[in-house]
Amino acid sequence: MVASIFPLRIAGACVKRRGVQLIGPINLDLGSQGLTIVLGPNGSGKTSLLRLMHGLERPASGTINWACPDNEARSHQAYVFQTPTMMRRSVTDSISYALIVMGVARPTAREKAKEYATRVGLGHLLDCPAGVLSGGEKQKLAMARALIRQPQVLFLDEPCANLDGRATKEIEVILNDVRQQGTRIVMATHDLGQAKRLADDLLFMLNGCVREQGAAESFFADPQTAEAKAFLNGQIVE
Repeated sequence: MVASIFPLRIAGACVKRRGVQLIGPINLDLGSQGLTIVLGPNGSGKTSLLRLMHGLERPASGTINWACPDNEARSHQAYVFQTPTMMRRSVTDSISYALIVMGVARPTAREKAKEYATRVGLGHLLDCPAGVLSGGEKQKLAMARALIRQPQVLFLDEPCANLDGRATKEIEVILNDVRQQGTRIVMATHDLGQAKRLADDLLFMLNGCVREQGAAESFFADPQTAEAKAFLNGQIVE
């Protein structure tokens, strides 16, 4: 059995680009269960925080530590971008590629890919070119490609930002299923409704800092900061 990569502990971490501080200092611990929503207005630093956690951004200062070496922790993570990149391959081959690069035999990888395509609702599109899928279907493919590696944690950067209500609902059904099967989820969104539907706990970000964190029920019932209260009331916060 694979050892848990959790907890993740971030202490005093700052991310800078060209001398400009994007986020930080960030201090938080992430446990092994549940669905965490990273909430905040556009430009608050949600994406940068996810990239820091996943290792796509290196801290200019501070530390970010998993319960195992970084290379081992990375091998048990997956990241789905807001606009996923599609390969010039069929749905099956696009999903199976994630296993083939890990050394899994092509026939085995393709059979597993068909299983995961069906799991996310793409079982009728196995031979369809990935590039002609709808926006919602592309997100489903990206999720299947991430989940086929059976990650311990799945990071998602606003996966429903460009989708209609029906596609969003279908993605949320998949996420709830993934959570129930034990995968840790950390997801950025600025959609309050989606946060209320999905979150077990919340990180509220503003101006590159985590302004509030805690259980979702408590956050929505009684936010502790003026900025969070304003955001929940639909006001523009800066």
